[in-house]
Amino acid sequence: MDEKDYFIPFEAYAEDGFVEKRSKFTGRLWRVETPEEAMAKIKQMRETYWDATHHCSAYILREGNIMRYSDDGEPQGTAGMPILEVLRHENLVNVCCVVTRYFGGVLLGTGGLVRAYTKGAQIAVAAAGIQQMSMFSVVLIACPYNLLGVVQQVLPAHDCTVEDTDYGADVTLTGSVPAGTEEALNRALADATAGQVYAEVMETKFMGRRIK
Repeated sequence: MDEKDYFIPFEAYAEDGFVEKRSKFTGRLWRVETPEEAMAKIKQMRETYWDATHHCSAYILREGNIMRYSDDGEPQGTAGMPILEVLRHENLVNVCCVVTRYFGGVLLGTGGLVRAYTKGAQIAVAAAGIQQMSMFSVVLIACPYNLLGVVQQVLPAHDCTVEDTDYGADVTLTGSVPAGTEEALNRALADATAGQVYAEVMETKFMGRRIK
């Protein structure tokens, strides 16, 4: 498995729009995982907004490092590539962006088109937000009630986020820590609780945390 961090949209879907010289632009962005899924989103836009002048698009997939774009009738290099460049600039993968244009009767020129489609992609990315996908270990931490406060003071220093708390005979915390930091966390827990509490690793997997 490739364990390098990567970046995907925070929201599964987002959109935003603006008007430039009477042309209406709407940028829409999705999380996708396959070429088929990306193409289905593009097709959906063409069918839903059939009366629009252009549906320019780009998508990037982590699996296979696939990048595709389409100018959809706009002058070559003025639409699809600018959209793709916005996605690349943000290091996004597993993402599809479609910028739909309703022509308003005023020509924008090559530079104006590039700026407009760039903006359409940028506002869609901003609306969706970005999350960083990193390898985390899911841990269980069982501790006596009298040590809960001590344990809760240790966790933040080790970037341990508590996802769930179960109150039974002991308090059991389910949390996540960056992969590779489990031993340091356990040393700190042992020092703070005289060896009574430790974190048991249940699994290691990619998890996302919002950065924008």
